[in-house]
Amino acid sequence: MRDRIYVTKRAEVATSHRCAHPDWDDAQNGAVYGLEARPHGHNYLVEATVSGPVDPRTGMVTNIKDVKAALRKVLGDYDHRDLNHDHPAFAGTVPTTERVLEKVFAALAGEIGHGRLDRVRLFESEDACYEAHHPDSPLSPSRRKDTMLITRRYTFSAAHRLHSPHLSEAENREAFRECNNPNGHGHNYTLEVTVQGEVDPATGLAANHLHLDGAVRSEVVDRYHYRHLNDDLPEFADAVTTSENIVRIIWNILEKRLGEGVLYRIRLAETRDNYFEYYG
Repeated sequence: MRDRIYVTKRAEVATSHRCAHPDWDDAQNGAVYGLEARPHGHNYLVEATVSGPVDPRTGMVTNIKDVKAALRKVLGDYDHRDLNHDHPAFAGTVPTTERVLEKVFAALAGEIGHGRLDRVRLFESEDACYEAHHPDSPLSPSRRKDTMLITRRYTFSAAHRLHSPHLSEAENREAFRECNNPNGHGHNYTLEVTVQGEVDPATGLAANHLHLDGAVRSEVVDRYHYRHLNDDLPEFADAVTTSENIVRIIWNILEKRLGEGVLYRIRLAETRDNYFEYYG
């Protein structure tokens, strides 16, 4: 819909939980959930986005205080609670972050009086974000209510030099300037990998977190960390090591490895001032 404005409000809750299927032994739970099979906790950051046209009388889509009140009401059942023992919605099921997001989204949708709840993002930590959408929202990647986005963040430190064999020395200096320094330079890269998937009714996961982390670390982070991309990585033998090329190459590498979930986006920040995204 044209002229929709998106209004976002955040709130934080402190919770504890354990991801363990009651019918599985410790070995099987550890294989599926990894460290999440242990009792642990999070400061969940919940971000609710409401959209709609602007009311000409008030100049607002919705009163942000009403969104704040809705968040406070819904999250009151989570704050300073253990999800396995203190929240009835998770009795007999595994309280994965995906299921927490499903419950929070459904409850918030019923509390929003004006506008439409388009998106809820749940940050498990600074390195893990889970995102659900209203199926009619243009923000939704698939227009399916049961599809969720999961973003995991990783870092690596690498050196490189921007230099193209298709350009002359003068053209390289003109195109890449200080980044064409013959001795190279480096960055603390931040890599975000986003997959989309449907929540599995047995595991409560929309993607296998262990498989995703393992693939990214073995195929990218461990190979790129403390390396010179031009000299040490064969995939850059014929490619200029721009971040534009890096995100495309990482996509192609991971697409072959990820057996669960669909790769949705690769985002790479080479400095605090810029980042690059690729959607395949």
